[in-house]
Formats: sequence, structure tokens, C-alpha cells
Amino acid sequence: MTRDRKSQAAFWIIAAGFISGLTAVVHSVAQPPHIVFILADDFGWYDVGYHSSEIRTPNLDKLSAKGVRLENYYVQPVCTPSRNQLMTGRYQIHTGMQHQIIWPCQPYCVPLDEKLLPQLLKEAGYDTHMVGKWHLGMYKKDCLPTRRGFDTYFGYLTGSEDYFTHERCYDIAPLNLTRCAMDLRDGEEVATAYKGDYSTELFSQRAISVIKKHNSSKPLFLYVALQAVHSPLQVPERYMTPYSFIEDHHRRLYAGMVSAMDEAVGNISLALQQEGLWDNTVLVFSTDNGGQTMYGGSNWPLRGRKLSLWEGGVRGVGFVTGPLLEKPGTISYELIHISDWLPTLVSLAGGSTNGTKPLDGFNVWKTISKGSASPRQELLHNIDPLYFDLAPCPGRQSQLTLAENWWANSSFNVSIHAAIRSSNWKLLTGYPGCEVWFPRPGHNSSDSRISKVDPLKPVMLFDVGKDPEERNEVSAQFPNVVEYLLTRLQEHQKTALPINYPDDDPRCDPGPTGAWGPWA
Repeated sequence: MTRDRKSQAAFWIIAAGFISGLTAVVHSVAQPPHIVFILADDFGWYDVGYHSSEIRTPNLDKLSAKGVRLENYYVQPVCTPSRNQLMTGRYQIHTGMQHQIIWPCQPYCVPLDEKLLPQLLKEAGYDTHMVGKWHLGMYKKDCLPTRRGFDTYFGYLTGSEDYFTHERCYDIAPLNLTRCAMDLRDGEEVATAYKGDYSTELFSQRAISVIKKHNSSKPLFLYVALQAVHSPLQVPERYMTPYSFIEDHHRRLYAGMVSAMDEAVGNISLALQQEGLWDNTVLVFSTDNGGQTMYGGSNWPLRGRKLSLWEGGVRGVGFVTGPLLEKPGTISYELIHISDWLPTLVSLAGGSTNGTKPLDGFNVWKTISKGSASPRQELLHNIDPLYFDLAPCPGRQSQLTLAENWWANSSFNVSIHAAIRSSNWKLLTGYPGCEVWFPRPGHNSSDSRISKVDPLKPVMLFDVGKDPEERNEVSAQFPNVVEYLLTRLQEHQKTALPINYPDDDPRCDPGPTGAWGPWA
């Protein structure tokens, strides 16, 4: 070959390599990431291994250690509100859902004029799949997951099912009867073929099936809302075997359920790797609220539990993992809320939030991936004028035993159950819910911390940056902070929709052989 031809050949080899590399770069930039969001149910602060729990969670520990652990991350104190804010990116006061959960016979759902996360991701070109607990309303078909942005759905529509029979029992007040009926669906059809299958395993297997069937040329959004570790306390015996040292029976059952959930998360992440999706995946893990201490959960050393606005009810276990993080292996103490996922994930997907109502969430991807400061400086935990605690609180005679009220003339009605966070300050008004510091599992339950609680005040202020256990109430020392935060609560309350919490509709009754589902 002559020198000119050698030069030409070398040029075309180099050019071809450059074009090939450029194409790969363009493709990698153009291909949005796969998004997998795993939501645990009633998973307490002290129930994950990396918070020094006696419960073993090797998969959660490993995945989070390679990602970013969110240690100043907040959810809502109970199921429906957290899922509502995840799916809408909006505070529950702005959807009329600031009170409690949706019960099986209540004729309402997340307002149909709200655009949900899967709809926005679908517009961005994603295949969207959901497995697990919906709990955002199902009284009519337009409320179902398959009508609100998900291509496929496999799971249950209400809450508190039996893990093996997949039946839900509910007292239908207008009919004065208790109905137990199936609540498991494949798409919009009742799924009767899975009796005896433990739901944690069943849902992880379905999630893995979705991953294996997915066409990797399209971005995937997979939302896995596990039943675990909500009551009833049920788990195959093999998961309890490592916990013979736990004396409390509820805690031992709960520990087994956590291990089954941990295994499920590990299996889902393994499937993503085996199918070649992992290198372009962002995986988010979150609880929906604090642990329920009545059923084995623990939020130690935080105060309170599920259903309360104390840190034990709203500070959540959460992390993000995957190769796309710029600073993996880190811990974030930046303020992040469950309503932030919608703008964050839609932006990551290259989508647009222009079709939504005004968002309360922030895009926190740079905060998570790069360690930047959070754009969120304030967080409204909730304002619920109708609040009452659904569960008995140890040692409490009355929810309304409140000490002196220095703020009776405030613009905000301080008898209302409410809480707001601004920077490190947290203000609570009214009765926040069960105020106990439940002892560390395995330690003496007669610990003075559970029996000696100072009288509650209608207005309480804590510096949760320095005092995450909410032991040092400082409203008297910082009246200006109190006044500012009460003003902020009043400003939020002005934007609140009326509470939508209808009475049970007797037409919901599925009958002795039916299934829970749409009736209107």
C-alpha cells in the first residue's frame, strides 16, 4: 500500500472511531434513565440495618451504601397522603385530602383533574408499570391505576389485606355488617389465582417479570408499592428463623417481614442487573410513613409513630442508588420531601410538568446526585382540622390535655393539628398525635421515657437540627420564630381546599362472593 493510501486508511479508521464514539455519547445522553421506585409500607426509622437495628437488611444496606442515604427526608404520617403527594407533587391540603386515608367504601379518589407522575412520564416516552398497593381511591373506574397513567397494574386497591388470601375485611357502617372480600387485581380484572402466595414474594416476582419483558430501547418506569411491612403481621416461618433472639412476638414477626422485603428489593435490583438495565437506572427506596409501634415497628430514638406529626411519624427511611449518581457512597442531610419526587423524576426523564397544577415539590436531583444545597427551605407537614388519633396512646388519658395557651390570639387557630418545618425549626400546633418516645426494641419497656411526658402545649417549637428527638421545647425562648411560623401556617391554610372525606357508600358492598372494586 502506498503512503497516501495508508494515510487515507488511517484517516477513515480514526474518523469511523470518532463517529462511533460520538454516536454512543449522543445515544447515552438521549436515552432517559430507567426509573424504579420502591415504596415500603409502615417501615420504621429504626427498622433498617444501617440505622443500627437488630433487624438484618443486607440488601438495603448494600444498595444505599453505594448510593445516597437521605437522612433528612420526610414523608406523610399515613398511607394515602404520602402516595397522594408522591403522585401529584402537591401538598395534601391542595387536593382536599388532608384528613386520614381512603377507606374501602368512601366514594372519592385523588381528584381526576390532577395529572399524576405516571401520566407525565408516559408523555415523556416511558413504559409505565405498577405493582402493589394503590390506596388512592377506586370507587369508580376512572380512579384506577390503569386509567391514571399506568400501562399495566398488578396489586391491591385498598389496604390491610391478608398477605396470603389477599382478602380485606371492612365494617360497612351503613349496612351494619363486616365484609371480607378479595382485593387483588391484574389490570382491572380480579386476580383469583394467587391464594396462598405471600404478597411480598408475589409482588417482587411480578416486578421481575415486568423487568424481563421490558424492551430496553424504551425507558422504564416501574413503581413497586410493597404491602410489607404493614399489619397484619404475617410471614413464612423461614424468614423468622434468624430472629429467635427477639423475645417480643410482634417484633419477631415484624423482623421476618422486613427480611422478606429486603430479599424482594435485592431480587428486583439483581433482575435489573441481569437484564442489562442497571447501568442506566435510578432506583429510589422510600417508606410511606413512620413505623407503627403497635405492630412491631420502631422509630427509636425518634418521638411518636405512624399517624403522628412527631419525627417518628414523618421522618422517613429513604435512599437513591444507581450508577448515574455523581457522588455515590454519601449521606445527605439536606431537606427533601416525598412531594419532591414528581418534579425530580420528570425532569430526570426529560419530561415537562407544564400540565400539572402548581407544584409544592422541588427538583432535588442536584441535591441528591451532586450534594448541592436543597432548594427546599420549608416543608408543610400538614394542616388537618378534623384530626383524631386512630390508635390508643400508652399512658394518655385524653388527647386534649393541653397546657397554657400563649398564642390564643394568633392569626392561625392553634387548636388545629398542624406542623411546619422551616430550616431547622419545626412548629407543631394542636394535638400532634401520640407523643411517646417508645423504647428501643429489646430494652426495658418501663423506661422512664415512655411514662414521663411533659404536658403538651397548643404551640410547640423544636430545633430538630440539634434536637431530632424533640425533647427540648423552645417556644418561650424564640417567640419571633413561633410568630413567623404561625403566620406561614395561616398563609398555607388560606390555600387549602375543603376537606373531602365522605361517608361510606353502602353500594360499595361486594357481596359474599365478590371483590373490592369500583361500584359507582
